[in-house]
Amino acid sequence: MENNKIKIAVLGAGISGLATAHWLNKDERYDVTVFEKNDEPGGSMVTININDYLIDFGPNSGLETTPLIREIAEDVGLGEEMIYANDVANKRYILRDNKLQELPTGPGAFLKSSLFSLKGKLRLMCEIFIPRSVEGVDESVYDFVKRRLGEEFADYAIDPFVSGVYAGNPHELCVKSAFPKVYDLEQKYGGLIKGMFLGAKERKQRKEKSKNYAKMFSFKNGMQSFPKAIASQLGDRVKYGYTIDKISLADSGYRVHHMKNREIGQDTFDLVVSTIPGYDIPEVMGDLDENLNDNFQKLPYPKVKVLFVVFRKDQIKQPLDGFGFLIPSKEKKRFLGAIWTSTIFTNRAPEDYASFTLFTGGSRNTFDEKFTDEERQRLVLAEFKEVMGIEGPFVYLKEKTWDKAIPQYILGYPEQESSFKYFEEMNKGVLLSGNYRGGISVGDCVKYSKTVKERVDRLIEDKYIPRTNKLSESEI
Repeated sequence: MENNKIKIAVLGAGISGLATAHWLNKDERYDVTVFEKNDEPGGSMVTININDYLIDFGPNSGLETTPLIREIAEDVGLGEEMIYANDVANKRYILRDNKLQELPTGPGAFLKSSLFSLKGKLRLMCEIFIPRSVEGVDESVYDFVKRRLGEEFADYAIDPFVSGVYAGNPHELCVKSAFPKVYDLEQKYGGLIKGMFLGAKERKQRKEKSKNYAKMFSFKNGMQSFPKAIASQLGDRVKYGYTIDKISLADSGYRVHHMKNREIGQDTFDLVVSTIPGYDIPEVMGDLDENLNDNFQKLPYPKVKVLFVVFRKDQIKQPLDGFGFLIPSKEKKRFLGAIWTSTIFTNRAPEDYASFTLFTGGSRNTFDEKFTDEERQRLVLAEFKEVMGIEGPFVYLKEKTWDKAIPQYILGYPEQESSFKYFEEMNKGVLLSGNYRGGISVGDCVKYSKTVKERVDRLIEDKYIPRTNKLSESEI
């Protein structure tokens, strides 16, 4: 390792893996190889362009919460392709009593809002008098918000928000893990309202933006443009069509066992960075730690269906003046919400047409097995058309199913996170990354990729020596 470049394998060419590979590749000390099982990069970032419709079946956009996003985009020649959402996207709706109500974004709008009752507003304003919880208490997102802001706010703001971000159930998610910055506001400042004001200075010093104020971005040709551009710059360092069978110890470092076109092969690396989904980790890393299955099987990935649908604008009564809407559990609909795709960004649909992205499934919206896919689709569209005041048939429709969509940071996740760290400590030179660590958003994944690069640097600077499969005299 002293005379040659340090060989690093990155498993997975989603945004987490590619961003990590990007930072490593900029460092002349490292020789990076990325293994990807699919024939193209992106992971959950999937964009298709068909019939003049630009469709994102994964993330439709991101929030520019860190300058690292722009830095990578500039590095890979995508800076001019980065676009920001139209101003109308700042307006968001919540469905209540089967009517769309605008979500207030400021104190004045909150006081005037019809989304919350007077009782609910008064309860929220009492937040500054609520004491902080005991540090270390494993509290759900719902219970946390109900305790601090009241039941109505938990039901009609946080419940739909959680389904929109995680496709999750707020009663199941751990607030400390799923929304660590919100949890830290209480622990550090004693409350959310105080923390929002007092924490603004610290965020500015870190050159970060609160997700409430960060710009929403995408790219002219969709979100998959981002990983594709990174992969293009990495060139033949990205190996497509490789299934990783397992990681095992080598005489020095780690051996990556893989298969492509039924041909079995293996390569040895000094370090391995895994960004493959959590549910694949036990099979791939099981030779290194037989307890991995117990830890990762507690990390659920619910099934989500994404429905892209187009209508003529003259069919729609609801003004298209916002990002879209989310649906609280209490409204008992068959879908979680809808993004008004062509309203947010240009060139998503022809001028006289409007495109939408609907989401069904997730942790709280289970699939009713008594319906076929076609029947369920028809029922969802009927509900959507009723909310939007749409008359007549759709112009175009396309659907994609994610059998295992988004990792859920459920209650007990802090203990799981500790087990991940313990695994890394016991297997120096193997780092676990991906959207089950550090956050699920595009911004979170990019930010954590830089953290992984810094952890690799520390291993090298600490004169890390790869584990061997030979026992030392003390071990014997």
